[in-house]
Amino acid sequence: MWRDDVRQLRPMLAKLAEPPLSGDSLVFEPKYDGIRALVAVDPAQKNSAAPVAARLWARSGNEKTAQFPELATAVGDLSVAIGRGLVLDGEIVALGPDGEPASFETLQQRMHLSRAIDVRHRARATPTALIVFDVLRDGDEDLRGLPLAERRARLESMLLERAGPIVRLARQVRGDGRELYTEALARGWEGLIVKDERSPYRCGFRGAEWRKLKIMRRQPFVVAGWTSPRGSRDQFGALLVGYYQGEQLRFAGQVGSGFDSRDLIDLAGRLGPLETPHCPFSERPETNEKPHWTRPRLVVEVKFLEWTRAGTLRQPVFVGLRDGATVKAVTRDGVRIGAASSSGSPMPPAPHATPLAGDLGAAAAEAAKTLVASIDEIAARGGHGRLVLPDGVALEVSNLGKVFWPELGITKGDLFRYYARVSPFLLPVVADRPLVMKRFPNGVDGEAFYQHRAPSEIPRGVRLETLADDHGVESRLVGGSLATLLYMVQLAVISQDPWFSRAQSSEFADQVALDLDPMDGVPFTQVLDVARSIRDVLDKLGFPGVPKTSGASGLHIFIPLAPGTPYQAARLFSQIIATTVARKHPRIATVERAVGSRGATVYIDYLQNIRGKTLACAYSARASTFAGASTPLTWHEVDAGFDTRDFTMHTVLDRLATTGDLWQQVRSGPPVDLREALDTLAVAFPDTRPSKNIAGGKKRMG
Repeated sequence: MWRDDVRQLRPMLAKLAEPPLSGDSLVFEPKYDGIRALVAVDPAQKNSAAPVAARLWARSGNEKTAQFPELATAVGDLSVAIGRGLVLDGEIVALGPDGEPASFETLQQRMHLSRAIDVRHRARATPTALIVFDVLRDGDEDLRGLPLAERRARLESMLLERAGPIVRLARQVRGDGRELYTEALARGWEGLIVKDERSPYRCGFRGAEWRKLKIMRRQPFVVAGWTSPRGSRDQFGALLVGYYQGEQLRFAGQVGSGFDSRDLIDLAGRLGPLETPHCPFSERPETNEKPHWTRPRLVVEVKFLEWTRAGTLRQPVFVGLRDGATVKAVTRDGVRIGAASSSGSPMPPAPHATPLAGDLGAAAAEAAKTLVASIDEIAARGGHGRLVLPDGVALEVSNLGKVFWPELGITKGDLFRYYARVSPFLLPVVADRPLVMKRFPNGVDGEAFYQHRAPSEIPRGVRLETLADDHGVESRLVGGSLATLLYMVQLAVISQDPWFSRAQSSEFADQVALDLDPMDGVPFTQVLDVARSIRDVLDKLGFPGVPKTSGASGLHIFIPLAPGTPYQAARLFSQIIATTVARKHPRIATVERAVGSRGATVYIDYLQNIRGKTLACAYSARASTFAGASTPLTWHEVDAGFDTRDFTMHTVLDRLATTGDLWQQVRSGPPVDLREALDTLAVAFPDTRPSKNIAGGKKRMG
């Protein structure tokens, strides 16, 4: 008998991995780009005089019935035809003009609508379908304990003769997924889901029984300019790339991640002699920073997730130069590359790809490999020794075998290895920023303490600075060098906690953050709800916001600020955003400072945005029980829902190889100018206080 409340169920999840493309017990399905949904029809409805309709819940637990009434009706009709209640698992997708599933970007036009009239109007312009791939209940019978193969057979008996344009049966291939993979490459799918047909349905579980193979596009593009650097980056900020359509050079986007220091120097040296005052693109693009144009002579290989509706690249990452490529032969047509072959080993590069040692570039990848090998040697010799860094700086390290995470068996040496590997991505995040140290000399279960002042004796290559008005702190460590990062690991510092300003302008914040902290007993799905509400406010105002996991139980949302923003103005700005969300959604969010008064809510902490306060930065390890790593996210992931425990020190590097450096949006994206933003806020949210302080903050910014 079925006993569970459907509203409390969560779908079974797939683990991002490199699965084989063939296997006797494996089945392969396309990865659809939509909203994961559990859809239920109460068996009791068939005895009611009212029309039978289904209810839809997103993976986060939010009900989506009102946003997709046509799907609720269609599944209700299916249930009537079968004569039983149902619980189905599937994906809500938008449909393109050809009736085939379209991009998630298309679906976003519907997913947050609330008024019935808006839903009806948008349903005509953006039709949807439910692609069903599993069944949890058939009448009163609970099917979750059955193997997937049996559940699929039951699902096919229901849908093969009854499926239509709205309710569809997901494609599934048994045993050999290579042909489906080839089709995925040709048709530009997001990826494949590989499942063990012997697996039961485990609600809310993510493991090796279901695995997700993501596919990235990869193709050459013509370089026609660059943008000025921002922050700590030298040479340039991003490459401006395009492709030829006939004789016209079309803009494809800005590629700002994937470079190591040698790439930056090499490309800058090649671009300088090609500079021209005239924009080579058929239409002058808008750029995040000041553009510099070049004659279109260079071709680079870029990998990216997909084309946006605006015709630009989503999540582009630099792979390498394409020497000898014919510029005029570069068109929009491209190929996709995947992650695994039938043997479980990586797929060979796509036909026109230039093999490189990872997305960081060959030099950085080799340097990280060499450094990790040195750490391994010291660990094998007893855990004490001298670690020589790529720039020749030597650090004395000790106790590499000491266990920092007892439950997981992760050692101090493992922490060294993690930071060595992730350093090309993390060091730009903390560059020039004063750091606060939280030291764990006896591991995450032992007593920890904070240290602001730098030790009296530090190794060569470790940067320290004396800041004005630093309340008795003589000097602090400042981030940006590998020596500083690894020296902090030697001091048993687990996380990297930088200021919101740089040492050279410590009185001005160049970013602001909202820290979402759930009270005890509050599910993480509620944290995601609050994050979406903050995103909606930022979208309404036209402000950027980049989410990341905290590495523990919460989320952070960062907003880049224009240079010269006083801390007081930054704090007031974050206070207005937080207060707006808390007033609009008081049942799930609060800005109440007294812990006892918060109830079962998510606390939106804006008070971190004060000079000297810190949050763990992007890619930082955390002292959480699951060895979390603070990982940048896409809003697509926040909308779809996830388990924060999936983002750990063990998953970050593989993820970076797939997504690229998502934190580039904070470091190089368009900043918010609070002199203009505060006017926008006053108009959009006139009832939000403190208005007098806002005006004062704006005046000081002038």
